[in-house]
Amino acid sequence: MDITKYLLRIGFNHPTEPTLEVLRSLHSFHLLAVPFENLTLHCGGRLSPDLHAVYDKIVNQRRGGLCYENNGLFSWLLSKLGFEVTILSGQVKNAITGCYGPPFDHLISMVSLKGRRWLCDVGFGSAGFSVPLSLDAWGEPQTTGQRVYRVREEGDQRFLEWRGEPGQVTDGEWKGIYKFTLEPRMRDNFTAMCDYHQSSPSSIFFCKSVCTLLKPDGRLTLVGSTLTTTTFRTDESALKTSGRTLTDEEIPVVLVKMFGVVLPSPLITKDEDVLPPSVEY
Repeated sequence: MDITKYLLRIGFNHPTEPTLEVLRSLHSFHLLAVPFENLTLHCGGRLSPDLHAVYDKIVNQRRGGLCYENNGLFSWLLSKLGFEVTILSGQVKNAITGCYGPPFDHLISMVSLKGRRWLCDVGFGSAGFSVPLSLDAWGEPQTTGQRVYRVREEGDQRFLEWRGEPGQVTDGEWKGIYKFTLEPRMRDNFTAMCDYHQSSPSSIFFCKSVCTLLKPDGRLTLVGSTLTTTTFRTDESALKTSGRTLTDEEIPVVLVKMFGVVLPSPLITKDEDVLPPSVEY
């Protein structure tokens, strides 16, 4: 890894000592620069969790990726900078069944720093948090920007929950995002599920072409040929959201101008219904 080149990719030109302030900044800078996207899969290619391939894709080609790519690469960067990093397995709550997915459904990281533990996740998408969340807050609400999260414990399980977008979910109504344990995992453990998400009609990433990027004042999201712009209002709790359908000619232009993504081959947009999984966890 060329650390300097990675930091240049995300626009980070500050000191890199392994401190909480640096960790929070790196987390935010990555999210604001690197999209969460699966477009390679819909350009006739395959996604690989191999770190060297991911580094070339995200840093050299200035692309984005799924959790196995974004979080895999980010955890490697943190390790190179001297942070104590543990890779964890997350199980995402299925929007159709209301059940949690299988182990290794989602790759996340835990950073241990001066006796405290922090959850890092730069590879989730629209429901993701912008700065690391404390794993020692005992279920207390944690506010990041206009969103509120908590990490609730039940036995050895941790449940990441949020109150949703401002104005969409009532105060006190917590919604599950994913669950996880603090058991250390190996990168190779995630290979099978990475393949699953590229081939299963029960995976949103197989059924839909997705590209989403956090902005200082909101989020841009392209699903299929629909571009959605979400703005976080500062004067009230509600969001302002607008969407429009792009033509085939507009899509590559929008990807370059709004997401900074140049694709190596034509994108075949996809936005199909996701089938409920045959196994529930």
